[in-house]
Amino acid sequence: MIKREENASAGTDFRRVISVILNIMIVAFAVTGTVIMFTHRGDGKGLTSSGIENLKYFTVLSNELCGITAALWLVFELMGKKFPVLPKLAAAAAVGLTFLTIAAFLAPMYPDLNLYENANLWFHLILPLTGIAEFILLKTPDRIPFGYAVISALPALIYGACYLVNILINGVGEWPDTNDWYGFLNWGYPVGIGIFAVIVLMDFGMAALLRGVNILINKPGRKGKQSE
Repeated sequence: MIKREENASAGTDFRRVISVILNIMIVAFAVTGTVIMFTHRGDGKGLTSSGIENLKYFTVLSNELCGITAALWLVFELMGKKFPVLPKLAAAAAVGLTFLTIAAFLAPMYPDLNLYENANLWFHLILPLTGIAEFILLKTPDRIPFGYAVISALPALIYGACYLVNILINGVGEWPDTNDWYGFLNWGYPVGIGIFAVIVLMDFGMAALLRGVNILINKPGRKGKQSE
């Protein structure tokens, strides 16, 4: 019994150290990407703009959310308190959605654009993969409610709604001064709205997947605890 408790404690401490390291990395990657984003003058290629204008991209906002959430998690950890798992799930799902959207949709759709250079290297690849790994390995004391996966899709839903409202109010415009910077309305409003619906579902699906894998990773610890 004592040996089992010692093994469980050692495993928990190891997971905690890994989580601390990964969250520090996420904060560092977010700061690095942000500094490059604000100091590198965008030319509209690679889905980049200049300075604060980059904050119109969900791909950027999702990474900033993940970086801020990681920083808050570290503060809570230093204070000896537990950070809520919902923001971590929402942030990980958001950067996971960013990774999938770039790799599976935007990169093939715009083959002439380099979507993995400068700040985009950090925001489209390095930080999202780190954020996904961090949440999967995150030690969660309780089973994550399925409803959290549904709530985690709200960032994509809110962003999509604001994106479409902005176009309805200000018009699509013409490149490079377009309000449809992702080109989702190239095939008309019905297709564009359909694309956003799929993206929201992808965000939910990513959150549900991360939730499931996290539960699977934490399951042996819960079993051990219950058997004691």
